[in-house]
Order: sequence, then C-alpha cells, then structure tokens
Amino acid sequence: MSVSPFDHPFLSGLLGDEEIAEYFSAKADIRAMLTFEAALAEAEAQHGLIPPAAAAHIVGVCAGFEPDVQSLKAATASDGVVVPDLVRQLRRAVGEAAGSHVHFGATSQDLIDTSLMMRLKAVAFILSGRLFAVSAALGRLDERFGSNRLMGRTRMQAAIAITVSDRLRAWRHPLDQYRDRLTQETFPLQFGGAAGTLEKIGPKAAEIRASLAQALGLTDEPQWQSQRARIAELAGLLSMISGSLGKVGQDVALLAQAGDEIELAGGGGSSAMPHKQNPVAAETLVALARFNAVQLSGIHHSLVHEQERSGAAWTLEWLLLPPMVVATAASLRHALQLIGAIKRLGTMAD
Repeated sequence: MSVSPFDHPFLSGLLGDEEIAEYFSAKADIRAMLTFEAALAEAEAQHGLIPPAAAAHIVGVCAGFEPDVQSLKAATASDGVVVPDLVRQLRRAVGEAAGSHVHFGATSQDLIDTSLMMRLKAVAFILSGRLFAVSAALGRLDERFGSNRLMGRTRMQAAIAITVSDRLRAWRHPLDQYRDRLTQETFPLQFGGAAGTLEKIGPKAAEIRASLAQALGLTDEPQWQSQRARIAELAGLLSMISGSLGKVGQDVALLAQAGDEIELAGGGGSSAMPHKQNPVAAETLVALARFNAVQLSGIHHSLVHEQERSGAAWTLEWLLLPPMVVATAASLRHALQLIGAIKRLGTMAD
C-alpha cells in the first residue's frame, strides 16, 4: 500500500512518472551524496587540505559503498536527516587512517541540498526535452488543422470565429517560454559548513568550493542554505508548466463536451456506460495543474527559513517538491498523448 498516488500500485499509471521518480529514489539520493563526498575529498587534496592518499582511498570506497539502509532509516528518525549515519557508515568503511578526512568541513545540508541540485539538473534536461516534444506536436497539429475554424469563446460563451492556429498559439507560446527558462536554469553547489561560514576550511574556502562545483557540474555560488528563493522559483516554474498544460486539458475537455469541433482517438472507458470514451488525459492535466498550484503555496511557506538553518522549512520542501516535479513530468507525458490523439480539430472553412 502507498499513501502517495505517484508511486501507488495502480494510480501511478495515471499520475506517476517512473523515469522522473527514479531521481527521487533513496538509491539516487545516496549515490549523489557519495559523489559529493568523493569530489570533496579530491578538491581538498588538490588544495592541500587533506593528504592525496587519503582522498584517493575515500574516492575508491565511495565508488562501491552500499550503506545499511535500515540503519539510515532508524537514524533519520532521531537525527532528522540521513547524513550523520551515512557519514558514520562511510567512515567505518574507509577505515581509521583516512576516516577523519571524510566529510571534512561539510555539514548535512551541504550533502542534501547539493544532491538535490545534481538530480534536479538531470531532471530539468528531461523536462526540457519533453517540452520541446509537446511544442513540436502542437506545431504538427497546426500544420494539419491550423486553417480550420473554431468558435472563440469568452467567459464560456460564444464570441467570434477564430482559427485553430489562434487557439494553438495560446497553447504553444507559454510552453516555449518555459523551455527557454528551464534550459537557462542554474543549479548551484551548496557548500557552507556548519553555519554557512566554511569555518573549518580556512582561507582556501572559495578555491575549494569552486573546484568542488566544477567537479560536480554545478555553478559556484556562495552558500544559500537559508535562502530558499531558488527552490521557490523552480517550483513556480513547475507550477506554470503544469498550469499551462492544464489550460490545454481544460480546453480539450470543453471541446469534447460540445463534440462538433474535435475528434479524439481512444479515451477512457466507463464501467456503467460502455459507449463512452472519457477524455481522461485532458482531465488529468487539469487535476495535476491544480495539484501543483496548491503545493506551491507550501513551498512559499518554506521561504520562512529561520536563522542559519531551519529543520521545519527544510522538511516541508522534502514533502512538497518531489511530488511537484513528478506531477509536472506526468503532465508533459499526458499532454503529448492527448495531442497525438486529436484526429480532427475545428471545422473546414466554407
């Protein structure tokens, strides 16, 4: 049994996205954190902070290390974060000689936030590709039906005749803008130490941070552990993507309701009315748009991140952001399916 529809045994077929959900798995998170630890050791050795032999040993252990996940679970229940026990286990695996050099100068938030950025960067690439695919599909729809007529409607009432191209332009334009924003998004390293000051690193802190960021493929920025606007901005972009796709879904559902201006292939079956073909993909786009809009308010609550680190605001992000990402991915998947199912749109001009 699952309390989340995104990984539910059957609801996930409608609302989930296996490709994107994998980036939020424990395995992916741990692998990214171990990548951070290995890169940190190398960067610190490069700048003379720890012995090169110790760094090489840490890198080798991190490459094949498999932590005790049940131990991580039990420790997280008391520590509030997974990192303290993960580091304890890693130090044991590294051994006494090099163990003191593991995680040197870093803190739990450095690992957790950097792991998130590494995984979100990969996810953004996938979402960008899907946005391109949806936009291209709308372009093909325009080529087929763009000159056909639709009744333009304002406030749910018939207004004046428009072309299919007019409607498709309203669907497509924001998606292209979102793709541009997503491809320009930066994903920064978080590296600040206990209170954001890198007090253990000393005068080489900026150099080590730059080397670490480069090794991980992230941008080098000063610590942002209590400044969560970048998370809120990304969540806002996710909500806008799903919201604009929800508009497409709502329009298609209304067209299907009228019945004379659109023809859809397939559709969802009914247990009571076998003759029906419900516009499931369109309805799902509306539901996912509304879901993300609700979650966004919670993300904005996490901006109230007290002092140098907040446990409450941080935990709220963990609850809300992964489902928003998966909902956005599912929206793009359904949108592509829905557009591909349109057999006719509009009516031929006289």
